[in-house]
Amino acid sequence: MNAKQTLIFLTILTILSACKEEPSQKPTVPTMKKKEVVYQVFTRLFGNTNTNNKPWGTIEENGVGKFADFTTEALTEIKDLGITHIWYTGVPHHAVIRDYTAYGISNDDPDVVKGRAGSPYAVKDYYNVNPDLAIDPSERLEEFKALVQRTHNAGMKVIIDIVPNHVARNYDGLTNPEGVEDFGASDDTSKAYDKNNNFYYIPGEAFQVPEWQDGYLPLGGDAHRLADAKFEEVPAKWTGNGSRLARPHFNDWYETVKINYGVRPDGTKDFEELPEEYRQKEYKEHYEFWKDKTLPDSWYKFKDITQYWLDFGVDGFRFDMAEMVPVEFWSYLNSNIKMKNPDAFLLAEVYNPQLYRDYIHKGKMDYLYDKVELYDSIKHIMKGYGWTDHIPVVQKGMADIEHHMLHFLENHDEQRIASPEFAGNAQLGKPAMVVSATISTSPTMIYFGQEVGEPGAEDAGFGKPSRTSIFDYIGVPHHQRWVNDKKFDGGQLSEEEKNLRDFYKRLLNFTINSEALMGNYQEIHFFNKDHTEGYNHRVLSYVRWSDSEKLIVLSNFDVEKSYSLNLKIPEDVIAQWQLPDGTYPLTEMLFQQTQPQLEVKNGQGQVQVQLEPLESFIFQLP
Repeated sequence: MNAKQTLIFLTILTILSACKEEPSQKPTVPTMKKKEVVYQVFTRLFGNTNTNNKPWGTIEENGVGKFADFTTEALTEIKDLGITHIWYTGVPHHAVIRDYTAYGISNDDPDVVKGRAGSPYAVKDYYNVNPDLAIDPSERLEEFKALVQRTHNAGMKVIIDIVPNHVARNYDGLTNPEGVEDFGASDDTSKAYDKNNNFYYIPGEAFQVPEWQDGYLPLGGDAHRLADAKFEEVPAKWTGNGSRLARPHFNDWYETVKINYGVRPDGTKDFEELPEEYRQKEYKEHYEFWKDKTLPDSWYKFKDITQYWLDFGVDGFRFDMAEMVPVEFWSYLNSNIKMKNPDAFLLAEVYNPQLYRDYIHKGKMDYLYDKVELYDSIKHIMKGYGWTDHIPVVQKGMADIEHHMLHFLENHDEQRIASPEFAGNAQLGKPAMVVSATISTSPTMIYFGQEVGEPGAEDAGFGKPSRTSIFDYIGVPHHQRWVNDKKFDGGQLSEEEKNLRDFYKRLLNFTINSEALMGNYQEIHFFNKDHTEGYNHRVLSYVRWSDSEKLIVLSNFDVEKSYSLNLKIPEDVIAQWQLPDGTYPLTEMLFQQTQPQLEVKNGQGQVQVQLEPLESFIFQLP
């Protein structure tokens, strides 16, 4: 079955599933008045102006960004892009190769570190931050605290990563608060499993480094005294992705070890399950449920970690691979977080649509990645073989949880839009971005450099082209042209890159100020397919409205074809908008390049538009 056939098959399945009984939960009514927009930035890359980009290069060769690079000027420019939250990726102290023993930090072994700079998801010390990011590593916590304050002063909130599923193989907390013990410090390593062990063990076996494949060598083969295909760990622990092999596979998450939450090796649970009625209860009732329970030790450790960072001034967390951790733990953790900060922003990585409602309603997550549904659908359309017909079906299927499904087109795990492996042209992201940012009440996220068409073309070392490396010291060329030797004014951008950033700025600022985007949604796509000459599956249309604002959104995903359309607004929409027959001027909210009219006749509306390739309109009715 080819890609197009697969997509058609999945579309049919989705349509059939949408016809089934509606989910039991009522649609969530958003409590905030405006949209939120998250700017994900890979912290070590943001301020790096070094353009050397040697594969496997050191800090001295390729450079590294610092907390201090997020100056007041830089943060003001990010805020002015239309951003409400910054997700500083890679802040907690993870395993790194650089020698920081002068600061009391133990060296990490290249045999269990991915890349020279290390994976941000192999956290080594949860009570400190990555020393690479500090001008003075001995003052690294103070430097990050100053960044948190600068971000708040700029009018934005701060999100950092928490990775409850796994930690670095060489976890070593140096600055634990009084009374806090390291992961595994009190484990009974003679047992494969114990409720209060933090890790799972393979008694009687020692850990072995994976067998390297496809010519891979740690650090690209550069000499290092610890790169000897050995790492001492007796007994061996389960690997982060759940591998129970003492010698994990090269494709396993061999640099990490899995955390034990009281789930026995056979899958049964050593803790009380959350009753079904708690799906409908708020976080305070979840907090009360767990308050008198005796829970596995790992639960308390991660609760203490998140409380520490909330005290530090952090406003929320992005939880890595949340579906690999039992939903009851999330009920406990997130209710404790919300008791301390009811406005905390809680975003989780969950890829199984069958689990979405569990992790939202029982796990008390604010937001989940809308990856498998909306992102994958839009990606297929951008690549040329997907149909816009799939998008309204996706939205209907998630109508009860649409507010919780955060939208994005790029993040550190996904290919850059401009990479040849994805769309090969950042302009193809324009209609997709309009749809992603305006179709629901959920937050929008963009990845740094997306707004200037970064293609992720570098051969960085462990990280390979199409995704900007999260494992290596590297420069990000298009983004660096915006940084412009730390003037943060886009002075080196091409005209095309400046225009792209201007598009993002106009769109995102519109979304965070629009009341309609926090209100009602109705697709008019299928009505126009049936009633509008020339309208087809490369175009998408829908309406959004509130009591004070009415919008018509129209996007053309075709890179070559223009459309001259007499777009129809169905009678039921006109009735809900309470529009008598007549002519109404429309304002185009992105570029004001066209000012058509909505004509209402016999209760039905129509708008005559000329839609160029990759063009979108957001029409506002006064």
